[in-house]
Amino acid sequence: MKIMIVEDEALLALELEYEVEAAGHSVVGTAASRKAAFEMISQTAPEFAFVDVHLNDGPTGIEIGEHLSELGIPFVFVTGNIKRIPPGFVGAIGAIEKPYTMHGLKNALTYIGDWVAKGETNSPPAGLILAE
Repeated sequence: MKIMIVEDEALLALELEYEVEAAGHSVVGTAASRKAAFEMISQTAPEFAFVDVHLNDGPTGIEIGEHLSELGIPFVFVTGNIKRIPPGFVGAIGAIEKPYTMHGLKNALTYIGDWVAKGETNSPPAGLILAE
């Protein structure tokens, strides 16, 4: 799966990239702002995205999520404050709350990979909050 990471904290972005690649997926790029994310979406056609809600240019992760949803690209919010996500999660599969563990992230990535590939999965792992 080709995955885009939208995260403004460099260390978190690198850790997430490492876990994504260790799970056998490829990272098409990392963006730290709305502008960079929109450019990356149009240039790389990701199959999935991890999106932080609050980026270098403010809480623009919501706008990025709306854009991904309009394009039919599945995504998950990764945020330190779930309450910042609007009702309905603007089309996201769900959210992973920071701080997360690498084990929890691996389980969430496996679940998400199955969901994207098959459209169906078992119960979500701990740490992954599904949109209602």
